[in-house]
Amino acid sequence: MKMKKMAGIFMAAAVAAGILSGCGQKEAAADTGTKEDTAAQSEDTGAGNGNVSNGEDTGEEESAGGKEKGATFTVGFDAEFPPYGYMDENGEYTGFDLELAQEVCARNGWELVKQPIDWDSKDMELSSGSIDCIWNGFTMNGREDAYTWSVPYVDNSQVFVVKSDAGISSFEDLAGKAVGVQKDSSALAALESDASELAGTFGELGQYADYNTGFMDLEAGAIDAIAIDIGVADYQIASRGEGYLILEERLATEQYGIGFLLGNEELKDQVESTLLEMAQDGKFMEIAQKYGLEGSVCLGR
Repeated sequence: MKMKKMAGIFMAAAVAAGILSGCGQKEAAADTGTKEDTAAQSEDTGAGNGNVSNGEDTGEEESAGGKEKGATFTVGFDAEFPPYGYMDENGEYTGFDLELAQEVCARNGWELVKQPIDWDSKDMELSSGSIDCIWNGFTMNGREDAYTWSVPYVDNSQVFVVKSDAGISSFEDLAGKAVGVQKDSSALAALESDASELAGTFGELGQYADYNTGFMDLEAGAIDAIAIDIGVADYQIASRGEGYLILEERLATEQYGIGFLLGNEELKDQVESTLLEMAQDGKFMEIAQKYGLEGSVCLGR
């Protein structure tokens, strides 16, 4: 890596402590009184040591996983996870995380490649070099040792969404109800671990490939509630209009980060230093406000 880039990374590290002051660093407790550990999903430990090169000779100069100007930067994301990553009405992939990634690429002279992935296959995609990172509302908690992580940039909670007229206002009211959740999600992990006692009171717990399908079933009355990240819940409710509410009690809390292949510190440092620069100059918050996430982000506050 050239000395100019190293200097930029060191400068970013020097200001990181101030920028990160808005990010919670403690494990949070769920309202059920259990300690939050959004849970260690065994399938999320598939990433190993090594760089992110896919072995192809692209003519790009890369060093120990880092990237030079002109390189491609491939982001793996769930295309059914608005507002973080999704397809808009024009058939283009967009979202909060993808816009952050686009700005990072613009500042480094990289070309962004948006790679939608099957969330269940994210570790295989990363370890094979098909993607450079997982950047899409990706929970750090319970996976700390499975990836090389950026600084956290979103403080997130898992909540329950119900219909306004369903007569459900507390966890106790979910007893005997049909509840939906996305596969391989933090909400599911919480329901299978710390909040398993709560889940045991449900009449049914169904899993969906994506939250759009879950909300369609909620609207149709096929399920009574859906467990979901609060940022996604806010987006879904805003896009669907009145008729839904979020229960005040929180299922769990967590933080989002960018996940790189375990050991790829150089690429992580390049991306992280740019993200911190964006937090300092206000671009990060500008993008957050565009997606209504200014209350959830913990950089640039």
